Formats: sequence, structure tokens, C-alpha cells
Amino acid sequence: MNTYLSLSNIELDVSLYGIVLVAIASVFVIRGFYRIYFHPLAEIPGPKLTAATYLYEFYYDVICGGRFLFQIGKMHEKYGPIVRINPREIHIIDPSFYHEIYASGSRKRDKEASVVSTYGVPHSMAATVKHDHHRYRRGLLSDFFSKRSVQSMSPAIEARIERLMERLEGFHENGRVVNICSAFGALTSDIITHYCYGKHWGFLDDEEFRSDIRTATDDFTTFSHATRFFPFLTGLLRSLPTRVMALLMPGKAVLFEFESSIFQHFSAVIKGKVITLTGDHNIVKRLHSPEIPAEERTLSRLQDEGFTFLVAGTETTMRALSFTAYHVYQDRAILDRLRSELREVLPTPNSKATWSTLEKLPYLNAVINEALRLSNAAIIRLPRVAPDETLQYKGHVIPPGTPMSTSTYFVHRNPAIYPDPQKFDPERWIKAAKTGDPLHRYLVPFTKGSRICIGMNLAFLEMYLAIAYYIRRFDLEICDTDPESIRVTRERVNGYPEHGGLQIKARVKAVLQD
Repeated sequence: MNTYLSLSNIELDVSLYGIVLVAIASVFVIRGFYRIYFHPLAEIPGPKLTAATYLYEFYYDVICGGRFLFQIGKMHEKYGPIVRINPREIHIIDPSFYHEIYASGSRKRDKEASVVSTYGVPHSMAATVKHDHHRYRRGLLSDFFSKRSVQSMSPAIEARIERLMERLEGFHENGRVVNICSAFGALTSDIITHYCYGKHWGFLDDEEFRSDIRTATDDFTTFSHATRFFPFLTGLLRSLPTRVMALLMPGKAVLFEFESSIFQHFSAVIKGKVITLTGDHNIVKRLHSPEIPAEERTLSRLQDEGFTFLVAGTETTMRALSFTAYHVYQDRAILDRLRSELREVLPTPNSKATWSTLEKLPYLNAVINEALRLSNAAIIRLPRVAPDETLQYKGHVIPPGTPMSTSTYFVHRNPAIYPDPQKFDPERWIKAAKTGDPLHRYLVPFTKGSRICIGMNLAFLEMYLAIAYYIRRFDLEICDTDPESIRVTRERVNGYPEHGGLQIKARVKAVLQD
């Protein structure tokens, strides 16, 4: 009898489990059927699998390590300029629609809430979802990064660039190979820490150009796709003891330690004590104005905002400086023409010039534009949501609230805009200036619209001064770096080659005397 009851209970349990499994499977099937055939985006072209589930995107980005962007490119080849890349999001590769996605002025563009966890800094401006909230946060710092404010810091920035020139002379004297990505990364790290916090870390003085900021960038980008699909990982990582975080994300742990020494002052302010930070050009002091609501002055908010500026202010500019050197020093015609133009304002190798003088040089402008176009910084697709507008693209209706995206990677490599797009060709910008071709409209390394990169002016000042000075002063020989070793095959916020991070190596062949 007991045996019979036990068997009955087992059969009942099995039946119950079966019913639960069938119910769960039915939910997935019904939801997938709805997404494919009845969803408001059902008419948008694309693979049925991407319309039904996020698993396709998960596989290529999380399992395969940042390859979904390139699968999107293949989708466009098959389905056309507009494709549905997951159940909620459409991707439009047509550059003519770029300024609709990343609109400016009074047209509202929210961020897609499901992707802001990618950055791992939930309290930052970069992760702010709502248009109005972002506009408020941006307004707090817009003057801090204005062209006038950036120019006022030019002497301090120029001092760090001069320190890099001294280090490169040292590499010439001892004949050592220099990783120019590390060298320029140390430069941009020193500049952004000084700009934001009033002090630099002396990365340029380290023998191997150590950069904890670049290490931190690699750390967070490695986790970026995982945190997008599993947002709880951000909080979990933050809750770990420092020693454990140092094992998983050594760069970010070091940055947090540095920032904590600054935030101790801020913490004292919260407790009613007097702030002791010196200098007015300081992000902590700027974001701690008594006029700012208390919820905008938390430790977490300051830490996230600071981390974002350190990472963004290091990586993008470093890549532009490095790719300029890589391409210019391998094409003697480009090098000679650029150096000839620079001699007009830098008559000797040690001459100095202002940003306003350098930005008037057409060929230097052209070189910088090409470096930005091909540097593969921030190639991540950045979905925007028009909360109040119904948009249309080639007969396709895009309902309000629909995440729309594209990638700078596709814009900058569009052969209809940039013929032979893989070629580093400054001449294309010279020709465009003469013919009135609006190439600048499609140069979008800092994106466009109301959320355009706030640090753009600082980046340009660094690029104009650093490129002018090292091109005018040194002959470099690129070595141990072939095109395949820097070809982008993975998207982890920035573009990465197949193996490891970005490295470009060179020998300093000569220090020019005239």
C-alpha cells in the first residue's frame, strides 16, 4: 500500500513538473510568435530568430566575445539598410538617418534603459536614461568642458606633452622600442586626471608608461556585454572586497582606490565638515555645489562620473594619437606634406603654437579627421529612443519608444561617403573642402545630437598640440605591428583586434634639429 502511494506521489510530481515545463515552454512559444508576427516591429526586415529572442545577440556578444556588431553588418547585406536586431531594437545603417537617431535641439532622445548597464557606472551621465535628466546633469559640467575652459588649462596640458617629448628623446638615446599606445595612453591619463581632479598620477614618468586607467578600461569593456545582459553583476562586483575586485578587475580597483582619497574630502563635506580640495578646476567641487540637489551629490554618483571621465578621456584621444603615428610614419608623402605645413607655425622642432593657430592648418585638420575616422573608439551601437515621435524610414514606421541604433564603425566605413574607406587618406578632406562635400556631417567619433561627447574640446586640444609637436620633432619607424594585428574584429565598447588589446610599436629613429 505504501509502495503504491509512493509511486502515485512520484507520478504526481512528474506530472506536475511536466505541466510546469509545458507551461513555461508555451509562454516562450507564444511570446516568440507574438514578437515575430504581431509586434509593432513585425514588418521590419531581419532574421526571425532575432525578432523572437535575445539569445542570438547573447551568443555573439557574450559567448563569442563581442562579435554581434559584425553579424549586424551581415544582416544588412541580406535584408537592406534597416533591420530588426532583437525583439525591441532596430538598426539603420544608412548614414542619412544618423541625425534622426541622434537628434539635437529640442527633440528628445532617451537612452534605451536595458543597455545602460553596459557601462557599469549606473549613476553617471553616460548611464542616464531620460533626456531631461541627462540635460540637467550635462548642464552642471558644460562650462567645465567648454572651449574657453579647456584653453585656460592649456599650459598644464602642454607641460605633460613636453614631458612625453622628453621621454621619446630618451627612447631614441637608448634605442628601445616604444609602445606608442602606452606612451599616448600615459599622456592622456595624466591630462584627464589633472583636468578633472587637479593632480596627475605621473604615468608619463613610469618606465613602461603604466596606465591603470587603460587597464581599467580593458577590465570594464571585458565585462561590458555580460553586465548588459545581467545588470546585477555591476552591483555584485561593487560589493566585493577590494582584494577580490583587484583579482577580477585590477585596473578598476586601483582607480577606485585613487578616487577614494579624493572622495574622503567629499565624505567630510557630507558630514558637515569643510572641503579642503584646492583649485577651482575640479570635478568634485563642481558637482558639490549646494545648489545641486542632495540626490545628485552622492558618493556613488561622483565615483561613477569620475570613472567615466577618466576612461573616456584616456582611450579615445590615445587611439587618435596612436593611429596618426601608425599611418603618417608609414607614408612618406603624407609625413613630408604634414611636416612642411607645420614648419609654417613651428619654425624649429622645439617651437610652440596655440590650439587656435594649429586648428587653422588644413592638412593637419585632414590628418586628425582621418585618425578619428579609423581609430575605432566607441564603435558600440548606442540605442536612442524617441519617446514622443513617430519616425519613418523608407516607408517603415518606427513607433515612439522604439530603440534605434547605428554604429560609428559603419558610418566611418561607408564607401559611398568615404571611397576606399580602409585607406588613410587626408586628401579626401582637402578635396571635400574645395568642393563643399559635407564630409564633416558624417564624421561622428564623438556621436552627434544632444548627447554628443562633453569632453570633445579637451580631446581636440590634446590632439592638435601633441600631433603637431611629435610630428615636428621626431622620425618614428613603426615596427612589430602589421595591419592584421590592429584590425578590429571585436566590439567591447571600443574596437579590439582578434587577440589582446591595441598595441602599436615604434623606434624613435631621429630627433630633428631643423
